[in-house]
Amino acid sequence: MSQASSSSHADAPTRHDWTLDEIEALFALPFNDLLFQAQQVHRMHFDANAVQVSTLLSIKTGACPEDCKYCPQSGHYNTGLDKEKLLEIDKVVEQARAAKDAGASRFCMGAAWRSPRERDLGVVLEMVSRVKALGLETCMTLGMLDGTQAERLAAAGLDYYNHNLDTSPEFYGDIITTRTYADRLETLGHVRQAGMKVCSGGILGMGEAPRDRAGLLQQLARLDPHPESVPINMLVKVPGTPLENIDDLDPLDFVRAIAVARILMPKSHVRLSAGREQMDDATQALAFLAGANSIFYGDRLLTTENPQVERDRALFARLGLHPERTETCHDDTAQQTILDAAMARRQADDTLFYDAASVH
Repeated sequence: MSQASSSSHADAPTRHDWTLDEIEALFALPFNDLLFQAQQVHRMHFDANAVQVSTLLSIKTGACPEDCKYCPQSGHYNTGLDKEKLLEIDKVVEQARAAKDAGASRFCMGAAWRSPRERDLGVVLEMVSRVKALGLETCMTLGMLDGTQAERLAAAGLDYYNHNLDTSPEFYGDIITTRTYADRLETLGHVRQAGMKVCSGGILGMGEAPRDRAGLLQQLARLDPHPESVPINMLVKVPGTPLENIDDLDPLDFVRAIAVARILMPKSHVRLSAGREQMDDATQALAFLAGANSIFYGDRLLTTENPQVERDRALFARLGLHPERTETCHDDTAQQTILDAAMARRQADDTLFYDAASVH
C-alpha cells in the first residue's frame, strides 16, 4: 500500500501534521482510488446523503479597500458594482426568515470591510441575535477581527466566523497585497479563542500551481482543531478584475481538491461553494461523491450568481440527497458555558502555521 493510501485510511486518527509531499501524493492518486478513499472517510463521520444548506446575504456591498484580485467588491477595480450601505436589521431578518423557509439551516452575512468599525458593530451584533432567534445557525464574514471584536460577536451568539486563507502562502502575494497571510491566521486565532466555530477555505482556479492547492489544504489541515466548515470555491471570473481572463480550472482537478480536503479534514463540513453556477450537474455530483457535504443555497453569493433553488432541489432529488438538519442552541446557560470555556483557553496559543519567508 502506498504512503498516501496508508496514511489516509478511513479509520486513521485525525492529523494536523500532513506534509506537502503526502498531500501531493494524494492528489496524484488515480481518480477512482482518490474518490474511494474520500468516500470511505466521509462515511465514517457523516451521513453520506445529507448536505448542510446555508444561505449567504451581502449586508454591505462594494468599495472594499482590499485589493484581492478575484473580488468584484474591491474598490481597486471597476466592475460596475455599486457601493451600498449596511442593510437595515429588519431587512436582514426578513431575508433570514425566507432562507429558513426555503430549507437553509445556516444564515451567513457578509460585509465588504477590511475590518468592522465600532459604529457598525452594534448593528451587526443585533443582526446576529435576531437571526439566531429564528432558529438558524449564524455565520458572518466582516474582514479582520481583533480579540475584543471576536468576543463580542461570540457573546451575541455568532456560531461561525468565515475568514478564508484563499490560497497557499507562496502564491498569496500574487493575489493580495493589502493584508498578509499572518493577518488572516491571527483573525482565525481570535475567532477560535472567543469560542466560535471557524469557517475557512480558499479559491481554486486563480492561476495557482497544483502545489499551491496542496499548500492551501496543508495550512487548513494544520489548524488545530480543523475548521468546522471548509468552503472550496471555484473562481468566478468577473469582468474588471485582474483575473477575468485567467484559464479555466479543469473540473476534475477541482473534484480532486474536494476529495483531498475530505481526507485531510475528516470531520469538517466541506462546502461546495462559489462557482457552482458554472458547474454542470455531473461535476457537482462528483464533488458530493468526493466528500462535499455543504452548499450555499439561493440565487446569489454576495455579488455573483448561484444556482437557482429549484435547480438545487431537482439535483438533490436526482441524487437522493437531503438537507442536513442542525439543532441550534438557544439556552443562555449552555451558551455561557461555551464562552466561559473559550475564555479559559484565552492564554493558550492556537496552532497557526504559515511560511513567513514566502509572504510578500
